[in-house]
Amino acid sequence: MRRLLLMLMVVLFAGSELLPGFVMAQGLFQFNRRDQQQQQQQQFLDQQQGGQQQPPRRRTLLDMLFGPRDAVDQTQPVAPPKRKPQPAQLPPAKPTIAKADGATRVAVFGDSLAGDVGKALDRFYADDPGIAVLQQAVGASGFARPDYFDWNKIIGQQITANSFDVAVMLIGTNDKQTINADGQSLKPLTDEWNKAYSARLSEFLAQLRAANKPVVWIGLPPMAGPQLSAAMSQLSSLQRLAAFGNGAEFVDIYDKFLDENGAYAQSGPDVNGQQAVMRKNDGIHFATAGADKVAFYASQSIRLFAHGGAGAAVSDPLAGSDAATMLRPPYQGLGQTRLLQIAGAVMPLTGVQPRAADLVTAGSPDINAGFDMKQLLQAPVGRADAFGAGIDPEVAAPAADQ
Repeated sequence: MRRLLLMLMVVLFAGSELLPGFVMAQGLFQFNRRDQQQQQQQQFLDQQQGGQQQPPRRRTLLDMLFGPRDAVDQTQPVAPPKRKPQPAQLPPAKPTIAKADGATRVAVFGDSLAGDVGKALDRFYADDPGIAVLQQAVGASGFARPDYFDWNKIIGQQITANSFDVAVMLIGTNDKQTINADGQSLKPLTDEWNKAYSARLSEFLAQLRAANKPVVWIGLPPMAGPQLSAAMSQLSSLQRLAAFGNGAEFVDIYDKFLDENGAYAQSGPDVNGQQAVMRKNDGIHFATAGADKVAFYASQSIRLFAHGGAGAAVSDPLAGSDAATMLRPPYQGLGQTRLLQIAGAVMPLTGVQPRAADLVTAGSPDINAGFDMKQLLQAPVGRADAFGAGIDPEVAAPAADQ
């Protein structure tokens, strides 16, 4: 009985202590609900009148105890400030591998594909102290958007700074887009677009030609997407004509990344003839083996100009002759040889130049002088012109005594 009375007293005492707090919390909760409803009504009226944003409400005791109520959002999201895209910057012209003083500086210009090939050329010439590879590729760049990166302006600055000896160029993956020229928007790969694009290529190459800087221009590879691959083929054709017309070496790699059916190939033979992954999963960029393959083909043209420690050897054997006008300065290379198939000689209207034929026949015997058939028949056995009809000197000698 005593225990029961004791428990009843404890319950009554606890109830007397907790009841006021419970009543107060319930009142605060109801007050807070009324305050929120009033704020919502006031916010609606303000939006109807001027659309002005209400300041956030003060935190209540229930907010501190149980956290803010998500039912009512008193703040509006603030949009992040829009930033104007900044033009891209050219990487510093410094070799990643230390080379000998006076090494030929081979600068690799272009977009992200050129970045892959530049790293591969670094691996290719890693043990050659006479060739320093400069990584000068700028991702997402091209000739269609000079507002993002102006290659014609940048190459002029690099020529003025004399930062390289030989230029390697691979670009075009970002050029299938509208060109703004003369207040007009030109659609990609239309006749007007092709003219504007070719003019920008020629301007780029003309600066290098005037500065006596050899150029190795690498064509674009096929892509996994058929439409993009066809566009890259058309761009390569424009680049090839611009290279031939401005005395640059053009390295065509398109067929090197096709399968036996002429379709895009993800894998193929590497430089050692072993099957390897040539392209990355995006169907655009080169895998390591593919980049090494392009670097190998490019090196065959680079070696025409790069001589370790001596810079680029540039010579014109027909300088001063009437055939010199058929070549584009500053050097004679594969591009110049193919140029002869496109353009004929430009003859000056005044002055007389020495004939190119004189360079071939100078100091040679009279090419019109020959020999008769008797000399051919009397050629001794074993001589190159005997042709099996020559005479034996030992047999012919006694006959001459008789």
